Amino acid sequence: MSVLPEREPLSIPRIVAAKGQERIAMMTAYDAPTAALLDAAGIDVLLVGDSVEMTVYGEPNTLSATMDSMIRHTRAVARAARRAVVVGDMPFLSYQAEPAHAVENAGRFLAEGGAAAVKLEGGVRILPAVEAILAADIPVMGHVGLTPQSYRKFGGFKVQGREVDSARQIAEDARTLAGAGCFAIVLECVPEALAAEITRKIPVPTIGIGAGPHCDGQVLVFHDVVGLTRDLRPKFVRRYAEIGTAIEEAARAFAKDVKSGAFPSREESFTGPAPAPLRRVH
Repeated sequence: MSVLPEREPLSIPRIVAAKGQERIAMMTAYDAPTAALLDAAGIDVLLVGDSVEMTVYGEPNTLSATMDSMIRHTRAVARAARRAVVVGDMPFLSYQAEPAHAVENAGRFLAEGGAAAVKLEGGVRILPAVEAILAADIPVMGHVGLTPQSYRKFGGFKVQGREVDSARQIAEDARTLAGAGCFAIVLECVPEALAAEITRKIPVPTIGIGAGPHCDGQVLVFHDVVGLTRDLRPKFVRRYAEIGTAIEEAARAFAKDVKSGAFPSREESFTGPAPAPLRRVH
């Protein structure tokens, strides 16, 4: 029997139980129509990522995400999901300042957004916030390695953990978060050997993105997977469709038909009695 059944709503305990038993498929979603499609396709976890700032709003990074916008997107996804676990991404400065503030914001994702859990970026340094949120019975997914909210500190979106010291710190961050009670850890842009070691040593699932094949699950950004992003093509992304090209071709055909008068046709127009002639007003 599958640990993650296809026709039953999933839960945090089932995601944890999948460790070493079944690979976890996670993908980003930011709106109800997309969430419904991914949910029906069997995606196990829908991440309402702050990457929405880049993929939907055209921002150069994720730092402009706000609590209100993230709650709005999370609510849309949660309303459409029937099976998948919905995780809300806590935006920049929503959890770094004070643990009490972090708990309040995390609670909004569940109470207002309908999420099952929240995701935080960082390791040991954000432990007080993680512990406070967990103490409020709010499930937490960790995120270590390349943490996009800290990209300025890293000098850009670069692979992390290639040096001994940084690899040791990432492993310690993952171990600390798992020990605190996080139900899963995202490993982003780290060498596959490091990801494999972390996956072996921590008791909760690892979800890789640019972290090789040995993680307990994988996550990608929806827009990257289906070809809706043109200029950004990370090495770790596999295109499964070219929806962007199809949309462009459809729009081009529509514009051509409008300009030529081919659209709308008589079949695409409504009929009815002829209007009375307009009377001239003197």
